[in-house]
Amino acid sequence: MNPVEITETERLPLRVFAEKAYLDYSMYVVLDRALPNIADGLKPVQRRIIYAMSELGLSSTSKPKKSARTVGDVIGKFHPHGDTACYEAMVTMAQPFSYRYPLVDGQGNWGSADDPKSFAAMRYTEAKLTPYASTLLTELEMGTSDWVPNFDGTMTEPRLLPARLPNILVNGTTGIAVGMATDIPPHNLRELVAACQVLLKNPDATLAEVIEKVPAPDFATGCEIISDPTELRKLYETGNGMVRMRARWEREDDGPSGLQIVVTHLPQQVSPAKIQEQIAEQMRAKKLPLVDDLRDESDHEHPTRIVIIPRSNRIDVEALMAHLFATTDLEKSARVNLNMIGLDGRPRVKNLREILAEWLVYRGATVRRRLEHRLGKVNERLHILDGLLIAYLNIDEVIRIIRFEDDPHAELMRRFGLSEIQANAILDLKLRHLQKIEEMQIRGEQAELAAERDQLQDLLASEAKLKKLVGKELDEDAKKFGDARRCPIVARAAAVALEASEILPAEPITVVLSKAGWIRAGKGHELDPTALSYKSGDEYFAHAIGKTNQLLILLDSKGRCYTLNPRELPSARSQGEPVTTKLDLQDGARIVALLMGDEADRYVLGSTEGYGFQTRLGDMQARNKSGKAMITLDGAPLPPALTRAASDRLALVTAEGRLLVFPVAELPELAKGKGNKLVALKGQDRIVASCVAAEGTALVLTCGKRTLTLKPSDVAAYTAARAGRGNHLPRGYQTVDRIAPLA
Repeated sequence: MNPVEITETERLPLRVFAEKAYLDYSMYVVLDRALPNIADGLKPVQRRIIYAMSELGLSSTSKPKKSARTVGDVIGKFHPHGDTACYEAMVTMAQPFSYRYPLVDGQGNWGSADDPKSFAAMRYTEAKLTPYASTLLTELEMGTSDWVPNFDGTMTEPRLLPARLPNILVNGTTGIAVGMATDIPPHNLRELVAACQVLLKNPDATLAEVIEKVPAPDFATGCEIISDPTELRKLYETGNGMVRMRARWEREDDGPSGLQIVVTHLPQQVSPAKIQEQIAEQMRAKKLPLVDDLRDESDHEHPTRIVIIPRSNRIDVEALMAHLFATTDLEKSARVNLNMIGLDGRPRVKNLREILAEWLVYRGATVRRRLEHRLGKVNERLHILDGLLIAYLNIDEVIRIIRFEDDPHAELMRRFGLSEIQANAILDLKLRHLQKIEEMQIRGEQAELAAERDQLQDLLASEAKLKKLVGKELDEDAKKFGDARRCPIVARAAAVALEASEILPAEPITVVLSKAGWIRAGKGHELDPTALSYKSGDEYFAHAIGKTNQLLILLDSKGRCYTLNPRELPSARSQGEPVTTKLDLQDGARIVALLMGDEADRYVLGSTEGYGFQTRLGDMQARNKSGKAMITLDGAPLPPALTRAASDRLALVTAEGRLLVFPVAELPELAKGKGNKLVALKGQDRIVASCVAAEGTALVLTCGKRTLTLKPSDVAAYTAARAGRGNHLPRGYQTVDRIAPLA
């Protein structure tokens, strides 16, 4: 046996082969899977599902059949892909919250708005076509479609369905191809037909005239369209953009719990369960005290009814809903990308006018093909009737030829000048049709068909009459299948969330820091921080009092500031948490001060090396855990001192026992930095104590176990300009631990 010889070998570089293979795959996904066709608005799988259901006799007036039967026919005859993907496509066309005008009428569990994927398996559900689906199928057998072989060449399927309405915009679709995607929103059928009528009457109508009839999408869920009209106009002009949707709600003052807010319509593809979860999460985190309760009262009569119970009747309901719009999916934007396969077989993003104008070209061609097909049938029947009439007028001779001639078919054609089709029709006649009345019926049918033929020829000969017919049929279908707009168009600004200070009540709070760096917070200002329990070896270090809506600033030993939310601190009943779990402190740094107050509060910051400045508490706010560099240090930071008036005085004590007092107003106000010289230091001298006191206030100096009180008249002896050396304190009081204004 001779080995097989390979006579021809094709060799390609890997780069060329890979590029060709991927390009072929990409074109397949774009043209035969992911993008809809402008003609019928369907992807191939959707078209095959609709056609297979029609072939199974599943019209809107018939009994439904198991979905598994339909899916089996689709994947076995037309669509050789997975049954799961095919069934999901079928389910989507049956969901009233997904399709504006569903194509499939499902019985059983076909999913819910809470979870569109929660539908039952195809062996449990049944389906048939909806009345609206007839707009895609009624003209299919009227010569309007091109038929192509199926995947294995054993049967044929329609390349496109003869849509009577612009289904591409009626129901819209989404899809992801290779290098492109499509997001076409649904629209109101009556508005689309009105826009088509504008183009039929005036082919040169502008885009603005078309947009006047179709101002915005019309989603199945009935939400508000809150996009600005200019945004919507730009969307339809370019084929790209965003549509902002907002839930619809109403106020009920006579609910079981008094005042309640009822959400009745949600944005497209938003789950009621997810909305409740988002609101409940804010309630659990104590970020939404304005809401007392949340209930889901949805049922068959009210598909969406989410009830929100405010904490009291005095709450601003509009402000509360604005906050929920900003923080949940009650307000959402939908991407719009009007990308589709055109009549030229190429994918392209089109504007609204281009879509409708191109679809009308397809519709006009479809109607022409339908009329031409009918005209052909009428002419064929008239031709046969002419032959039958000859036979009835010469019935005795016809009978003789049939009885006695060897080839009656040829003899009939020769004797009466009939065509082969006419001769066959005569030979196919039954004896009971040889009555006298048949002749009268033939003449009557001839008259009717002749009138219809003239009408068809008249329509086909006039482009204006053809357009008028298209417009008339569009109006009939709009009246039969259309409905009122569901989504009101109300231009609104994007919702803005309320500040925490507006939502949460401001409560008095005391923040406590231990020497080991453990932080906690207790309610009220009466809390004694020194009386709290601390871990073994730990003790009280510092505290700050304020309100829960105020800034909490921490200053470390390296001059960096950090910000914490007082509401998120652990309770003072516990021993707190290490501050290092909330902040990213640099190596060797430790917290040396706590500040709490309003953004406008002013503090004096400085270093022991004699430099400082004024700053607002708001400027000390840090945006992340690593803090913000605030003071440029040579030594250690001074304890921040709050200043309340421009006339306040800054008192500084140095290690040499000198005291200098000068107006705080002489210090510059900076957002950060080193500042100006506070006091003139010599050698190893440094600042050991400082405070801010109002003008005319006595000062108390703590020197070990002794104290010295300086009356306002005594303070005047130490008052000088900024950057002076100051005067020596009395002997015995030159080693100062602390200085403070007299309470």
